[in-house]
Amino acid sequence: MKFIDEVLIDVAAGSGGNGAVSFRREKFIPMGGPDGGDGGKGGSIWALADRNINTLVEYRYTRSFKARNGEQGRGSDCYGKGADDLVLRVPVGTVIRDEETDEELADLAADGQKALVAKGGKGGLGNLHFKSSTNRAPRQSTSGEPGEERRLRMELKVLADVGLLGMPNAGKSTFIRSVSAAKPKVADYPFTTLHPNLGVVRVDQDRSFVVADIPGLIEGAAEGAGLGHQFLRHLARTRLLLHIVDLAPFDPETDPVHEARAIVEELRKYDEALYRKPRWLVLNKTDLVPEEERAGRIADFIRDYGWEDTPTSPVFAISAISGEGCQPLVFAIMEYLQQTRAEATSEEPEAPEAEA
Repeated sequence: MKFIDEVLIDVAAGSGGNGAVSFRREKFIPMGGPDGGDGGKGGSIWALADRNINTLVEYRYTRSFKARNGEQGRGSDCYGKGADDLVLRVPVGTVIRDEETDEELADLAADGQKALVAKGGKGGLGNLHFKSSTNRAPRQSTSGEPGEERRLRMELKVLADVGLLGMPNAGKSTFIRSVSAAKPKVADYPFTTLHPNLGVVRVDQDRSFVVADIPGLIEGAAEGAGLGHQFLRHLARTRLLLHIVDLAPFDPETDPVHEARAIVEELRKYDEALYRKPRWLVLNKTDLVPEEERAGRIADFIRDYGWEDTPTSPVFAISAISGEGCQPLVFAIMEYLQQTRAEATSEEPEAPEAEA
């Protein structure tokens, strides 16, 4: 199935039915009076997060959605039937915006979360509502209200704990294959990853976390080079970023320090909040560096890059293809995520006690 993470659709809620003008006419009941019923409400359109859906592909070709109108009111105090609501099922993590105003209408980050994206119109009033002591035969009614119409932009932001950053061919896909059951495409040429991949890393029986691998960035992505910034939104919900650097590039003229700085600059241009997220440095492909040169190569990179190896911004040297160094990294990530989750829970305000 093709991965679709952004679509534009048109939605139109149903209009309310018109109120009726009618008078009661029965044998032996003179001057029966007004009995026109109200119109039914128009159907609204809702968006529902469904964990069984992974992509917005079903909205790629069906771009217009319209709810039914409410029925018209009738005589004998008969009200028109309200139209059923229309529910659009979307993946968990979908953000919905009004394309014209750029207003965020919903951020569906949990399974079963529901949001109203287009409200149906109210039904009109029948003439029985206009009866009074001075107006015993009213002939007025009201029309149903029109339903809302909108053009919506739906963007999918995948839910993951850890996001992978790096140049094409840095080894991000190999890393996610090494530590999880995910099997993204791996090849010896750049841009093999064309859409985000998710992998569940199971540390032990009761502990696991989710890693997101996005297509590699290149310098100039902000100006449209490569795949650009279109997939960086998938890192917005992560708690930690792993900046994977190719320590032994195929081209000897490639400078890993320059490439690492370029990635960080592209991140800053895209979103300051994403730039400020906790970011760890992961030096990959150590298996391609002679053993006697590894420590020196790593130390030189850290010095030239200007990275401070601290508990909050550590450096890990790994070989994703052989698995060397991956297990300590996985355990460190799990420990960090548990700590941040505990801190987030402790910062939540306590529920007020009920009054006696």
